[in-house]
Amino acid sequence: MNINSPLIRKFITLGRLDNDKVKLEQDRCRSAAELIVRCSSMSHNELLTQCVELFRVPHFDLSQFDENRIDKSLLKEKLIRRHRVLPLSQKGTKLVLAVSDPTDYGAFENYEFSTGLQCEVVLSDFQHIDKLIERLFDATHALELSQKDTEELADLHKEEVKNVVDDNQYSDDDAPIIVYINKILRDAINRSASDLHFEPYDGEYRVRFRIDGVLHEMAHPPWALANRIAARIKVMAKMDISEKRKPQDGRIKISLSRSHQIDFRVSTLPTLWGEKIVMRILDSSDISLGIDALGYEEDQKAKYLRALKQPHGMILVTGPTGSGKTVSLYSGLSILNTAERNISTAEDPVEINVKGINQVQINTKADLTFANALRAFLRQDPDVVMVGEIRDLETAEIAIKASQTGHLVMSTLHTNSAPETLTRLLNMGVPAYNVASSVTLVIAQRLARKLCKHCKEPDKLPHDELLKQGFTEEQLSRLKLFKAVGCEECTDGFKGRTGLYEVMEITPPLAQAIMDGASSLDLARLAKNDGYTTLRESGLHKAAEGITSISEVNRVTQL
Repeated sequence: MNINSPLIRKFITLGRLDNDKVKLEQDRCRSAAELIVRCSSMSHNELLTQCVELFRVPHFDLSQFDENRIDKSLLKEKLIRRHRVLPLSQKGTKLVLAVSDPTDYGAFENYEFSTGLQCEVVLSDFQHIDKLIERLFDATHALELSQKDTEELADLHKEEVKNVVDDNQYSDDDAPIIVYINKILRDAINRSASDLHFEPYDGEYRVRFRIDGVLHEMAHPPWALANRIAARIKVMAKMDISEKRKPQDGRIKISLSRSHQIDFRVSTLPTLWGEKIVMRILDSSDISLGIDALGYEEDQKAKYLRALKQPHGMILVTGPTGSGKTVSLYSGLSILNTAERNISTAEDPVEINVKGINQVQINTKADLTFANALRAFLRQDPDVVMVGEIRDLETAEIAIKASQTGHLVMSTLHTNSAPETLTRLLNMGVPAYNVASSVTLVIAQRLARKLCKHCKEPDKLPHDELLKQGFTEEQLSRLKLFKAVGCEECTDGFKGRTGLYEVMEITPPLAQAIMDGASSLDLARLAKNDGYTTLRESGLHKAAEGITSISEVNRVTQL
């Protein structure tokens, strides 16, 4: 991605873009238009309007365009993928070219040289261009097998896959399996899925994607191919394909470009009808580590930043698997990540690679546990220590000792709320005086799907129902809620996720209550005096702002 694009320089000059942020995000974007939207407050439509006015280029809506009208002889894949442009039609010696960057003159000249035609440029949304490119060249929208593919693949189950270690040892008959799985992986990346599930059942096989926290059925390949699909994925993850009786773990690394790599964490599980495989997508480039992007309320963010400024103490983030705990921790670490600090982390697995932070991968087979890693950190002159998870009393005691001896410790726990985190430590066997003196902040969080800006509609609920949901009479007078609809820009009316948070600062009254053996309910009531809000209240606030819907809040929080 060329950050010296005249389009980017123009918006930096106009004060709509920050040069430092552009440099930080440049490797995560495929076009100048995508980079501008990612780094500014401009929406897609606002960027299009600005470009039409600034460069006098006509707008063309690709969402209504029939891709079958494109002359396939005009499709120059290398040029299209490099410049993110699309030839729409030919009029005599003129070629209509859809672009998202009207200043990419190199793209126009290259296309004119390649086709011998004169380019006539129209402006389109970069998302529509990218989606059409994927449909034209990757066919990632068609995950279901065609009849021809099914006939080719159905014969493969007659013979088991032998021990192979790379693609070169596959026969020609195996190629369709390789192509098919590659299609699935690419489609999962394009749809921003977090997990892929390959599941064999009695006479049925299905593939599901977890998108924005919810599973969606995507494909049903023939059940006879279950062993072939499992074997191919296990080969890619460098697992033992002859072992089908025990769970296995592995990793796959895929390069999308020179600067963009994606890791897949692979787990197999023997089930009644075959091996179930789950793949977790670890895409560091798609994770925003800015605290402003996570969805904290202003008072919650202020409490988090206050705790990060402390030279010692313990910050705990709690929530179920997949609730964004790691991103919250790393957002804090990115603020602390300066040349003056020594930061070490122990994780299982390391999901986000950050320059300047010493990251340790837990390896229980080599006796590198959280507790042992933490002991080693304390001999490494640390300033900040992050422990992926406090799982036992031994790890908790070492972490607390570190926080009491001049180190800032950050970690996670699996509990349902912030107050329950404190009682969980007590139940693990940590003395109350240690909890009260070491823990400075507890954050409980969930991730809720955000409503699609393109298709959300006002939602009208009865007065009594709104009161039952938790809104007050005062709020109802100015309340405007929205609901999910669904369009081609989103998945079931939602796109992306935002955080719902409980942020509990351990004040002297709370510390005393912990010492006195207060329950989680007592701690929650006491914290209310300091502005503590529950996950439910945070969700209702997001719904009132039109960010999410009441039904989504009900899905992720307790009514």
